[in-house]
Amino acid sequence: MRDENLKYFENLLLTHRVQIRKNIDDVVKEIASLKNDEVGDEADHASISSERMIEQAIGAQQTRKLHEIDFSLAKMRGGGYGVCEMCEEDISFQRLKVKPYAKYCIVCREIVEKQNR
Repeated sequence: MRDENLKYFENLLLTHRVQIRKNIDDVVKEIASLKNDEVGDEADHASISSERMIEQAIGAQQTRKLHEIDFSLAKMRGGGYGVCEMCEEDISFQRLKVKPYAKYCIVCREIVEKQNR
């Protein structure tokens, strides 16, 4: 991958990283807020529990995405960024534009998704 493309994707990853860290911080604050809410009756308790579960799921998903971004940045420093982890072919520029932390090319991603079903 050319240096200007690497710089483009590094900036894209860093921008995503900042946004995700903000999202995680917001989720943590929301969960803390839900813990401090006054619970009036069982319906309120059920609603707060449901909201807390949703916030925790969002936080977990964002944390996984943050790890994927950090992994991609490490691969970038090591020289392996943009290479499919399965077939070792280059991941297309267009795919990396959509998902700059992609580990697999389109074909291998479909294989992995079928195996995970």
